[in-house]
Amino acid sequence: MSYKAKIDDMRGELRVMGKLIPDAMQGFGTLSKAVKDNGELDLKTKEFVALGMAVVLRCEPCIMFHTEALMKAGATREELGDVLAMAIQMGGGPGVMYAGHALGCWDELAAKA
Repeated sequence: MSYKAKIDDMRGELRVMGKLIPDAMQGFGTLSKAVKDNGELDLKTKEFVALGMAVVLRCEPCIMFHTEALMKAGATREELGDVLAMAIQMGGGPGVMYAGHALGCWDELAAKA
């Protein structure tokens, strides 16, 4: 399955969950917006932090969403590489494997853009 298809499937699952537990999902959305819209760091930097954490925590859906968000925020593939290198350093071998997911997702989404 392609990364784009996985992103679409995950969004569908989140919509279903939003109907089941709307207050919790709205609360999470409010928190996400507050974090992204406020503070000293720009959105791209915040998304790089989130992606690095997603790689180290081995959350493939988070990797895909934050990779997509980074593309929209104007990140470059080279900047992505720097963040993936830090995630690998912090996460060791498993970080290498999940960093591969982030790079594969970037390349697939970039090819379709």
